[in-house]
Amino acid sequence: MIRSQRWKGAAFTVPFQLGFVFLYLLPIGYAVYQSLFLEKSSGLGLGGATTEFVGLDNYGKGLTDSAFMTSILRVVLFACVQIPFMLLISLLLALLLDAVTAKAAGRFRILLLVPYMIPGVVAALVWINLYSPAVGPLTPLGELFGFDWNFFSPSMVWPAIGNLLTWHGIGYNMVIIYAALQGVPRELFEAARLDGASELRIALSIKIPFVRGALVLTALLSIIQMLQIFNEPALFRNVTPETVSDSFTPIMIIYNQAFNAANYHYAAALSVLLALILGLASFLFYRLTSREAD
Repeated sequence: MIRSQRWKGAAFTVPFQLGFVFLYLLPIGYAVYQSLFLEKSSGLGLGGATTEFVGLDNYGKGLTDSAFMTSILRVVLFACVQIPFMLLISLLLALLLDAVTAKAAGRFRILLLVPYMIPGVVAALVWINLYSPAVGPLTPLGELFGFDWNFFSPSMVWPAIGNLLTWHGIGYNMVIIYAALQGVPRELFEAARLDGASELRIALSIKIPFVRGALVLTALLSIIQMLQIFNEPALFRNVTPETVSDSFTPIMIIYNQAFNAANYHYAAALSVLLALILGLASFLFYRLTSREAD
């Protein structure tokens, strides 16, 4: 009887298992398989092309590809600034929502989630038009206050993208942190107030330590998302190709190798390398934050 119930329960996971195999495992396995080959043209290319097994040569080429490694370093440095800034704002908003009544928190929570509900491509297009010196309001507004800024210049393109990503992501991260705050025992707050603790002290000594797990989770998800950034730089490139090159981010390089250069095998190798780097970065971040917690 118990075994029969277990099999019935396991049967409910079959759709998920099939989706996981066909949508994740098989594409990953096929990418690894493709990365082991190289398409070579004979003569001037008039004699056709042959696909040869080259083993790990594509991986070696990727590890010595200065454009690919530079793009990873560029995104990592950007992430070291943008992610803490975004999570700090999300944390402050979650603390403010936790300090108001449940009715008011529900209204503001929905309002702050509106940017996250907008598709990323649409959000990027909206902000590109806001940044535009021709049709956007930000350039004349800056001139009114004496600021001569160009959001598409080399010095401003990363802050412009960072502002877009922060605006789009704070609502989602805020909800996760706010949900964790709701699990903090309210009795701790009352006891701290009776001891004379201010609201700031309660936030620093009780609330923030309790939501540390949520902060780690949101930071981990942000790291994974950041290293895969593509939509925003690609759309910015359409506006300012002299500032945003086709090797601006790792995914842009992979896209160009696959769809512009038709070098699918090398693109597959770069994809696997990026996945390994993402996995290593996530593992190191988790281990570091776990060790600090201990």
